Amino acid sequence: MRGHGVRDTAVLRAMERVPRERFAPRHHRHLARRDIALPLACGQTMTAPTAIAAMLTALGLQPGGRVLEVGTGSGYVTALLVSLGAGQVLSIERYATLGEDARERLSVDRLDAAEVEIGNGLSGNGLSNRAPFDRILVNGACPALPEALLDRLATGGRLVGVIGRPESRRLIVVERGPDGPFVHRLGAGLRLAPLTPGRAAIL
Repeated sequence: MRGHGVRDTAVLRAMERVPRERFAPRHHRHLARRDIALPLACGQTMTAPTAIAAMLTALGLQPGGRVLEVGTGSGYVTALLVSLGAGQVLSIERYATLGEDARERLSVDRLDAAEVEIGNGLSGNGLSNRAPFDRILVNGACPALPEALLDRLATGGRLVGVIGRPESRRLIVVERGPDGPFVHRLGAGLRLAPLTPGRAAIL
């Protein structure tokens, strides 16, 4: 990871404490320590470690912070957020198959700060009584900034995600100031699988 330019000590320590292979599909665990995306059920992917590290570094999570994660996937990033010191992580996954598997993995590790729900995280619906969140991590690529989530962001909070077309997707960081949210910066290009809005009806 350091060889790929990852310098955030807290993120590196979290990735050392949370073995990626425990969250990888059984048939691909031998590849878990490589910097590549891995296939998951429901046609989804487990993001490459350097992309995860870039997003977590940009998130700048403070100990005890309340985090909303959109796109649970395997639950690996959820576990990293807890390891980074999140006081509470609400992770929303559109695929029940993935969400239930992630719950099981997280419960084995007794990560009580993590909660996984099945639903449409991009809509912001059903989150009004859980908001505001100090950090929001959109764990997948979107064509545009998910405006519905900005209202769920606390003052002084930060949203991190990847936006743009497949050929030009870039990291985006949004911070909410006293007068509302604003784009803080556009970062390097990142390859992330796209997030599909809505809750899956079957899988």
